[in-house]
Amino acid sequence: MTLLVTGGAGFIGGTIVKLAVARGHDVRLLDSLRDDVHPAEPRPIDGVELMRGDVRDPGALDRALRGVDVVCHQAAKVGLGVALSDAPDYASTNVTGTAELVAAMGRADVGRLVLASSMVVYGEGAYRDVTGRRRRPAPRTTPDLDAGRFEPRDPGTGEPLTPDLVDEDDALDPRNVYALTKLAQEHLAATWARSTGGTAAMLRYHNVYGPGMPRNTPYAGVAALFRSAIERGEAPRVFEDGRQRRDFVHVTDVAGANLAAVDRLSGLAAGSARAYNVGSGTVTTVGEVAEGLARAMRGPAPVVTGEYRLGDVRHITASSARARAELGWRAAVSLEDGLREFATDR
Repeated sequence: MTLLVTGGAGFIGGTIVKLAVARGHDVRLLDSLRDDVHPAEPRPIDGVELMRGDVRDPGALDRALRGVDVVCHQAAKVGLGVALSDAPDYASTNVTGTAELVAAMGRADVGRLVLASSMVVYGEGAYRDVTGRRRRPAPRTTPDLDAGRFEPRDPGTGEPLTPDLVDEDDALDPRNVYALTKLAQEHLAATWARSTGGTAAMLRYHNVYGPGMPRNTPYAGVAALFRSAIERGEAPRVFEDGRQRRDFVHVTDVAGANLAAVDRLSGLAAGSARAYNVGSGTVTTVGEVAEGLARAMRGPAPVVTGEYRLGDVRHITASSARARAELGWRAAVSLEDGLREFATDR
């Protein structure tokens, strides 16, 4: 089987490539090697064909797809974004790029797709009210955040809500430009599957971390930002009160989920696109991750600032039961072990 990994020189894509090679797959990677993501040329990987090209370029896609059986689509602009001026780049890279990819897959008659989606498509996570009913909170307001009232409330009663695990059938409510583009990618994958009879697995990554994670960039994930601060001898700055619940999943587990999906795509009904949460199954807080990295790196203790970013959600943690049941996948790296490894990554 020949696997094409778009964005295959990146953090997650590169880990997928290495694991796929180790499992005996023929692998080709396509990457634009953008300067803002790749400050240096990637190291060659034995047996892997590296093609430099942009997923928005039909010619590059046609060349990359020759002889390919499955596409693992990781190429994307990630992160919450710095300003609204980022919106055109997000839309062009993520939405137009995915549209060009599925069009090229149609031309090449490639019928299997694994898509890197994200938890951000849910917006706020799942909650229950005082009676145990599932509830969707309204977006948090600036006056509440300014006053340090961080917890979402029941829009009908104003009562506090209890966080719950989000599953794939929960309502989707993207709340920033990046989230909108990830949901658009899912819709494009589903449209392609229906139109061609192909099959797609849409993997909704939760907070991915691990070796090779981009850092020293405003688009980096929170674990990378904490690590960079500690390396500089600074206390990691934790927004809000540090009690935001997340699911941090190691990059090797995410790569394993992708290859599990590759293996199981042929079992999906023709024309179907199926979403899967990809999380560790362990609920932790942003503050606990900062504390864990500070301990592992023997750095200064975190500082809880009370600051916030509009567009951030309060709590979102995953149920990955569907991935376990249908893909035979479960995360294997504990947060303690993963943070210890990440702390020493050079």
